[in-house]
Amino acid sequence: MASTKITKFTATVCVLLFSQQTTANHGSPTNSPEYDYAIVDQVKMLTRSVNVPVSREECWEEPVTHYQPPAYTGVHSYTPTIVGGIIGAVVGNQFGSGSGRDLATVAGTTLGASVGRDYSTRRAYAPGRSYTTNEQRCRIVNDRHQEERSDGYLVSYTYNGRHFETRTQNPPGDRIKVRFDVTPVE
Repeated sequence: MASTKITKFTATVCVLLFSQQTTANHGSPTNSPEYDYAIVDQVKMLTRSVNVPVSREECWEEPVTHYQPPAYTGVHSYTPTIVGGIIGAVVGNQFGSGSGRDLATVAGTTLGASVGRDYSTRRAYAPGRSYTTNEQRCRIVNDRHQEERSDGYLVSYTYNGRHFETRTQNPPGDRIKVRFDVTPVE
């Protein structure tokens, strides 16, 4: 029984010595860093100037001339041609005698029909015209302007009576989380 007590005592001492040696060599039994909070003294926003592209629409009024081509208006009628031919035949029949009269009648009919056709075409013809209106024109214009953008924060803080500075992406508030690791120096 005495040897069993000595063995238990020896095992307990070995475990204690080993755990103390691990703590002394690594700073903590788990060898993980510790975290705490430091008081923030000052936060300064860091900025940088950047050129930012900006698109905008630019519009203006512009005079535009429109051309309307000439056109024939109304319904085309053969009446002026027919009437012109009849009048030409009557007039042509008044000249000459025999076969000359027949020739003058045919010439009068042809000439009268031609004049009647020209008259009807002239009445139905609408000349071309031009007119000017103001129309809005627009285009996209690409400009650039300078802009100040956040480039992080310079944070001054105090931990255990010592002052430190660090740079962060976001403002920390009144406190900042710090990590510390105790490692012995040999």
